[in-house]
Amino acid sequence: MQPLPTAVNLSPMHLKISGLLTGRLFRIPEYQRAYAWGTRQRSDLFADILGVKETGREHFMATVVALGRERRLIGADEFTTVEVVDGQQRITTLVILLKAIEKALDLEDRTEAKIKREIQELLVKDDAHSLVLLQTNHDTSNVFPAYIRDGDLKIDQAHTAADMNVIDAATECEAFVAHWKTHSPLVELVAIIRNQLSLIYHEIPDEATVYRVFEVLNSRGLDVKWIDKLKSQLMASLFEYVEQGTRKEAVLEMQGYWRDIYRTLGRRGDLGDEALRFTGTFYMSAEPRRILGQEDAVVALVASAGRKIATIAKVGSDLRAVVQAVGKLNSNARLRAVTKVVHARFVATAIMLREFDTATEEKLLNAWERVTFRIFGLGGADARHKVGEYVRLAYRIYSKEISADDILEVLRSIGVDYEIDTLITGPEYWENCYEGWTEELRYLLYRYDEHLAEVAGQPLSVTQWNKIWLDEPSRSIEHITPQSDAQSYTHEVGNLTMLPPRINSSLQADPPASKAETYLTSGLLGTMEVGLSIRRNGVWDEKAVRERTRRIHNFALQEWK
Repeated sequence: MQPLPTAVNLSPMHLKISGLLTGRLFRIPEYQRAYAWGTRQRSDLFADILGVKETGREHFMATVVALGRERRLIGADEFTTVEVVDGQQRITTLVILLKAIEKALDLEDRTEAKIKREIQELLVKDDAHSLVLLQTNHDTSNVFPAYIRDGDLKIDQAHTAADMNVIDAATECEAFVAHWKTHSPLVELVAIIRNQLSLIYHEIPDEATVYRVFEVLNSRGLDVKWIDKLKSQLMASLFEYVEQGTRKEAVLEMQGYWRDIYRTLGRRGDLGDEALRFTGTFYMSAEPRRILGQEDAVVALVASAGRKIATIAKVGSDLRAVVQAVGKLNSNARLRAVTKVVHARFVATAIMLREFDTATEEKLLNAWERVTFRIFGLGGADARHKVGEYVRLAYRIYSKEISADDILEVLRSIGVDYEIDTLITGPEYWENCYEGWTEELRYLLYRYDEHLAEVAGQPLSVTQWNKIWLDEPSRSIEHITPQSDAQSYTHEVGNLTMLPPRINSSLQADPPASKAETYLTSGLLGTMEVGLSIRRNGVWDEKAVRERTRRIHNFALQEWK
């Protein structure tokens, strides 16, 4: 950890929220993380506010670090425009909460009407356009500014995890405000936020210093993601070690890498931890036996970045590539469903990173899928199994660039003690495929649908399957003979099929004969097959279940050789 330059006067300010938001325009640049707070963090904030109400004492919230950019006039008022480096999650939530309060204030009440206008003027400036906080990072949907300006929640425009986090925040803030209003005046809530919540604010005019300040402050156990700490350390290294003549271009290049990283993580923010661990492990000098933890990955990457512009930029570029590969893996419903075991996913990511031609990549991923699902899906191995084998293979794929044939051979050797004929010895294997096996069942029935589509020479119903992938698997698993009948074969694979969640819930405990028409119009080939059987035979009984189990059994034996 490098010390702060002694010549810089940081001048931290202890500010109330009213002082923080007055005279400043906060901007979140595109190379910063998108809004990522969830229900837990917002609940903690609400609890802090309720605690202030009970005790009457001021509550210290956090530290905010910002880069001072420029001063600008809006009407007759002058504002400092700052880029938030640390603290954007809390500031964003407070701004959303203030908007929720403003919406709930009563224009018919003189005091509330005055406060309502004050909050409106705070959130949206005199030009009726500039916002006190602008999420310039990855908010292509306009969800946040639409809410702050007009109070509209544009749920239909939410396309990413970041968008949904903003919508969830607004919904939860409005619920908190509504609950407060039932037992206390909103004026009291505004007073608490303005005057009894405080923080330490660092506004730094020098970009060369701002990242080092962030690094030092967040080395003290504060809740900051390791991937964000890595960004700060890489940016600080550019300013500290790269000569001034080439620094500007280097900074712009690095900001571009992080813009792309956060754009990907805005769709699935939880992928950053996994991508960071993968990247750090790829950088190890010796062949690893396990995937590094996040802190160790940051240490490895910072050490590799060193003090040269080429090596610093390479770390940023490589991390971007891994983040995008992990994002690609998770955007493919079929590959995402194979396993949640991290070391197995490490291998799939390494294959994608090698940029093989399309046919070779597909062949390798298919081999990976077959071995991995046999071990962890059909074989039921836990996440501690085959760690070293998978990790060493992923490292060799990426760092040693072994050939496609060698990759196939190692995959075969990893799965040699999980051959399908020894895993599935007979139809009795399938007697309970529901309890504790819903994710695996959904994937199995998806692959069975693919098989039926190929045999029939017709396309898979992508639209229906997308609805199924987007929800919990149990909400789409349909018991043909309903669970309420309590038959011995209730959870057998032959009695289980798939329907989109809403359709599935609408059928509830209806008998099979009354559900046949819904099955036939579902667009899902495996489910339509069941509907045809019921229509043809007029009954769905144990014999029909066992026959369907046999067909799926034979399919699995062939598919996962």
